[in-house]
Amino acid sequence: MINFLKLISRNKLALFGGVLLIIIFVVSFLSPLLPLKDPDVIKTSDRFLLPFSEGYLLGTDHLGRDLLSRLLWGTRLSLLVGISAALISATIGSILGTIAGFYGNKTDNVIMRIIDVLMAFPYILLALAIVAVLGPGLFNAMIAVALVNIPFFARNIRGVTVTIANKEFIDAARLSGMSNFKIIIYEIFPNILPVIVVTISTTVGWMILETAGLSFLGLGSQPPQADLGSMLGEGRSSLIVNPHTSYVPGAMIFLIVIGVNLFGDGIRDALDPRLSKGELVKPQPVTQIKLNRNVENNSNSFLSVQNLTTAFEFDNKLHLASKDVSFDIKKGECLGLIGESGSGKSVTALSITCLVASPPGVIVDGSVKFQGDDILKMNYEQIRELRGNKISYIFQDPLSTLHPLIKIGKQLEEAFIEHNNQKSNEATLKGKELLKLVQIPNIEDVWNSYPHELSGGMRQRVSIAMALTNDPELIIADEPTTALDVTVQAQILSLLDTLRKEKGLSVLFISHDFGVVSQICDRVIVMYGGQIVEEGKTENIMSKPRHPYTSQLMECVPHIGFGKRKLPTILGSPPSITHKKEIGCSFASRCLIKKDNCQNEDIKIVQKGDSEVRCLYPHE
Repeated sequence: MINFLKLISRNKLALFGGVLLIIIFVVSFLSPLLPLKDPDVIKTSDRFLLPFSEGYLLGTDHLGRDLLSRLLWGTRLSLLVGISAALISATIGSILGTIAGFYGNKTDNVIMRIIDVLMAFPYILLALAIVAVLGPGLFNAMIAVALVNIPFFARNIRGVTVTIANKEFIDAARLSGMSNFKIIIYEIFPNILPVIVVTISTTVGWMILETAGLSFLGLGSQPPQADLGSMLGEGRSSLIVNPHTSYVPGAMIFLIVIGVNLFGDGIRDALDPRLSKGELVKPQPVTQIKLNRNVENNSNSFLSVQNLTTAFEFDNKLHLASKDVSFDIKKGECLGLIGESGSGKSVTALSITCLVASPPGVIVDGSVKFQGDDILKMNYEQIRELRGNKISYIFQDPLSTLHPLIKIGKQLEEAFIEHNNQKSNEATLKGKELLKLVQIPNIEDVWNSYPHELSGGMRQRVSIAMALTNDPELIIADEPTTALDVTVQAQILSLLDTLRKEKGLSVLFISHDFGVVSQICDRVIVMYGGQIVEEGKTENIMSKPRHPYTSQLMECVPHIGFGKRKLPTILGSPPSITHKKEIGCSFASRCLIKKDNCQNEDIKIVQKGDSEVRCLYPHE
């Protein structure tokens, strides 16, 4: 709850909306205890008194009744009716939507066709028809508003449920013997609850407006009972001569709706873990990145990364994901970046092109110089021009990075047109040439296919073709073969290596597999706990690993043709981002040769033989 309030407080508009609603709720619901005049007492001698008149802070209406008293009592009633209508429609609509989405087939068709029929009618006309059948009155108006909003909830929740019902964890629940009812209660409902809460928070406002509209027409609250809609209706006849009788309830409706909408947006952000952690936030321009010191680079290097440190902010604390990462890549060189999941490989690669979402990520130190220009000091437009043009990125899962609703050809054309302002026919010719270059057969079929219609190997070839669209000089390949089978993996590696040599490309190749890295990379960097622990030429690292982590990682690679042997594993797991050590060796807790001082001394990278290693007791 505390974290939820912290997330809300970060959104200034949501905080404003929340404070506004709290004030309105407290004042209106305390109205019976406040020293107010009776809201229903008529005093014709005090008709249409202006605001700030003696004894009447907001003036009086056409019957001499105190507008302040009627406003607070009416607001109390309108809030109760609006919230009640939202809860009723959310409950019924969510149940119908969940049943339709979970069971599908005939159940889905019957429920959703009824919902479609109801949605064919305008909301207010359907509400008027229901009130005409039930009769005027505030309770009947609430029922009408609730009923006409059920289709909205049902359709939203049905869509979410269909997606969740096809997930693997639902299949696992079925295999465990859980009944459909238990699956809905224990598996489906917790996943759709945030959607329900967000939908309620954003619909309460218009339900209050709809109820006020019915009362305005005389179909809701009946005299002498006051709600905001009926007060507007009563003030309509004197709007020109005595506008304050309409402005007062109108202003309250405006404040309530604004408060509900602003606070509802904040609830949506707080309940979505992707938004709250910055995953859906566009990276901020690098001019806002915090750089603490100036660093020098090797001017002879094509890409020079020096002291790059990236952190993520959680609970108002910065937690380092990578620390003091430094390396150079020469023209035409392939550098391998290897380590377990969570070692900081992908964070480092994303930081190079400023793709780490900020918030919560922030580059706190270092420089990234590409052909002499520091990327971290460029503005957003300069970085945008660099991405996909001189520097390209190949992601791990092409199915999630290729647009699912756009054909392959259109996506390739877009990359050409965006950076070169080429005509569509020219982009088409170049796109097909690239598909041929990456050895895709049946180019016309692939060109007119959607990503889901291709195999994993074909999709990865398309991703490589897109990376080559604008003749880049550096390609960052983030585990591009992890999701592929061994045969296709070998083909992709061979293709990347051939293209690198033919086009003189520099490649930063990220992997967790030494077998893959040894086939394509000239040099290797081993990362652990966000730091570089060893660096050297591939053949030297493979034949003479110096760091204990490197040697243990290599032992985990299966070897064919060496007879039966026990495949070793590294005990324990990499340190969490929130529990990384500030001093000492981060691998010490898993190391087989550690000593007492390994955990207490600041360890620097030193030259050892043909490699550089961060270890007090490296292998000889």
